[in-house]
Amino acid sequence: MRFISYRAGGSLSVGVMDGAASFAPVVAPAGEGSAMVRLLQAGLLEEAGAAALASQTRVAIDTVTRLPVVPDPQAIWCAAGTYRAHLAEGGHKETSEPPWFLRVRESMCAAGDAIVRPHVSERLDFEGELAVIIGRPARHVAEARAMGHVAGFTCFNDGSIRDWQVHSTQITPGKNFASTGALGPWLVTRDAFGDPYSKRLETRLNGEVVQSASIGELMFTIERMIAYLSTICTLQPGDVIATGTCAGVGNRRTPQLFMKPGDRVEVTIDGIGTLSNPIEQEMDQ
Repeated sequence: MRFISYRAGGSLSVGVMDGAASFAPVVAPAGEGSAMVRLLQAGLLEEAGAAALASQTRVAIDTVTRLPVVPDPQAIWCAAGTYRAHLAEGGHKETSEPPWFLRVRESMCAAGDAIVRPHVSERLDFEGELAVIIGRPARHVAEARAMGHVAGFTCFNDGSIRDWQVHSTQITPGKNFASTGALGPWLVTRDAFGDPYSKRLETRLNGEVVQSASIGELMFTIERMIAYLSTICTLQPGDVIATGTCAGVGNRRTPQLFMKPGDRVEVTIDGIGTLSNPIEQEMDQ
């Protein structure tokens, strides 16, 4: 099944897709947080989705305001240096574990939303990635059991402000500008997605392929990433793990290639679909 998050009035609601253009609204248990997080916490996402599809109610997807697949995750963990070809193009050495950084919620946007180029930089780069959505709390999880804590998968574009990444040894500032990280278009449940390592990722800028790799080229498995992070803290339902990008980023090209207002960037992963976003300039305050 494929689940979206959207805004209905003042509520952060969930729908299960029925075809390409419509969805069935999903009833979530009462509680705090978005409907997506409440459904994951209760372990009811697929059961509630099946009940919604059995109903007669359908809503056209273009009539609602889309949200990032998880609008309010506790954490957005982002891995770096997870594909050898990407390390090589940047002249970086392999590490025993991937470097990690965190994103804040304000840095995220939904499928169809504009990725925003800030006033302070023209070096807005693309990074297509596979993102993992945690479905059950995970603490000190062994790799062999790690995939059982995954609710599903989605596409991620880790839009990066390159010059702000190199102000110091910490890259986090360049990764957290408002509305630069896109997450969507929907959560595909683990069983529906199948083997992630058999899937292919492709990023296109204005229709031109700029990144292409097999998820199987990851140097660190998803299971290993979950086990590692769950040793640090408890991964909670709705947490996002971005698994890192492959080679082809604009910063490492000759000449360099950065996204500008009027562009459109797309991240496609087999078994999920396409995350598509226009690029806009930050508005004056």
